[in-house]
Amino acid sequence: MPEVSVPAAVTIDDSANLTNPVWANAEQSPDTVQFLRRLGGDVDGSRGWTHVTCRRFRDDVVAVARGLIANGIEPGTRVGLMSSTRYEWTVVDYAVMSVGAVTVPIYETASPDQAAWTLSDSGATACVVETADHARLVDGVRGGLPGLTQVWQIDRGDLDRLRADGDRVDPAEVERRRGAIRGNDLATIIYTSGTTGRPKGCMITHRNLQSDVANAIAALPDLFNERASTLLFLPLAHVFARLIQAGVVQTRATMGHSAEMDRITDELKSFRPTFVLAVPRVFEKIRSGATQRAREDGREDTFRRAEQVAVQYSEALERDGGPGVRLRMQHLLFDRLVYRKLRAGLGNRCRTAIVGGAPLNPQLGHFFRGAGVTIYEGYGLTETSAAVTANQPRGTRIGTVGPPLPGVAIRIDTDGEILIKSDSVFPGYWNNPEATAETLSDGWLRSGDLGQLDSDGFLKVTGRKKEIIVTAGGKHVVPAALEERIREHPLVSQIVVLGDQRPFVSALVTIDESAWPKWLAEHGHPRDNTVDELRDDPPLRAEIQSAIDAANRTVSHPEQIKTFRILPTDFTESANELTPTLKVKRDVVQQTRAPEVAAIYGK
Repeated sequence: MPEVSVPAAVTIDDSANLTNPVWANAEQSPDTVQFLRRLGGDVDGSRGWTHVTCRRFRDDVVAVARGLIANGIEPGTRVGLMSSTRYEWTVVDYAVMSVGAVTVPIYETASPDQAAWTLSDSGATACVVETADHARLVDGVRGGLPGLTQVWQIDRGDLDRLRADGDRVDPAEVERRRGAIRGNDLATIIYTSGTTGRPKGCMITHRNLQSDVANAIAALPDLFNERASTLLFLPLAHVFARLIQAGVVQTRATMGHSAEMDRITDELKSFRPTFVLAVPRVFEKIRSGATQRAREDGREDTFRRAEQVAVQYSEALERDGGPGVRLRMQHLLFDRLVYRKLRAGLGNRCRTAIVGGAPLNPQLGHFFRGAGVTIYEGYGLTETSAAVTANQPRGTRIGTVGPPLPGVAIRIDTDGEILIKSDSVFPGYWNNPEATAETLSDGWLRSGDLGQLDSDGFLKVTGRKKEIIVTAGGKHVVPAALEERIREHPLVSQIVVLGDQRPFVSALVTIDESAWPKWLAEHGHPRDNTVDELRDDPPLRAEIQSAIDAANRTVSHPEQIKTFRILPTDFTESANELTPTLKVKRDVVQQTRAPEVAAIYGK
């Protein structure tokens, strides 16, 4: 079986825990800016951000930690945390860990059933929520949660009340509890967003996450350092964002929080990060938006040529000799005309990005690198405390998720499944020994993903083991490969390829709402026409068919999409069709859109 491993750059002592850097930073560099908070007023010049130093952050954490102790939070207590990405999320997280308790994140968009399951299964006795809506949601399910005795609401000022309660607790008690934390103690239980079935609680220890952070820092020193900064807009309930949060604190980089995805471009221009992290869908939307603006300005041909040059330039960087003189000159021209404007949308200082959570289309990766923003694609699971492989400054191969990070071994099983061994691998699922036994075997974690290792140890993820479609004729189809290519089309928002135990392969397609008005205008339709009204319109179907034809040319005839349906509405998280990180829940979609599936295949 193919296997590659990289020696650990850092090993974690049993006495180390995730809160130690907070205290060390406050002692060693108290005035270094650790966070920027969006509070308004006369802050940081004209950019609207106020500074939070390392000392202030430590003091905020201690104050909330004392309040938790005053309210009976003991080591090992599970504390729910339901909030958007904001500074208070980070403070509460570190305060909970500082007293030896366990943070249990809940996505702010969770349904009552999802929140109830997370709080019930984890046995949480307390919960911090952000808004009145969150408080009402938790209150509505509290009848089935007899163990939940306390709920604090951030927007109601309850953190201030916690701080006041903490005045009667000796700060030395926080130190005593912190000193008792060991590497194998639980830091957090993160529930998988779950594309199928009930979410499972991944037990993440202090050693798990700190090992991942320390070795990721060693591999990515250009991202994690005191001169670096990032604007975090992914949900902190996701392990990927938690990894970045811990890395920022560990290295005294600067971080801002933003939950306003509809204003993210303005936020990025204001904050001016040196790197960002996102799921691939964010970069798909950035490129789609740039394409749309070019159309509206009558510069579509220029943008398309700039896009081609960016991809060619990036591809040439991976060849001996690099880009030729003519390509370099074209690249310089389009940098002035197009690429600078794209980078300006990220704040002008951002030259790198980290993506994970879903496959990055290689063409998209080449486009952004050619435009001056290198995207380091990585791979990992909640069960591995986030990243286990990543493309890195010392070696990037677009189309792969990079080599193992230090301290990680990757093996490809006989059936193609990716197996992982590392100190970052979790000890198991909370209250679920059966699932733990299925996932952990002979010291290896079974990822459920399929992959390949090239001769240099770079990993390529080819699909999900459980999502392989087997047609009625016995043909195996990996839907992700087709879906990635079709989503490149500006009109396509989402696509789900179907065909398991069916006579042929088909697809459900949704239309990108940001591209829809322009398409209507170009084709002479009233601006208030909906997708539902026009989804059988021949020109619209022809445009989607062109994207499907391009994808079909990359696979064998039995794997090709034979027909498709344009859906009247896009998939949504509120309908449980998307996870909070925008992954499509394939099984759910086939239930919610059952009439459309029936229209393709009959009963």
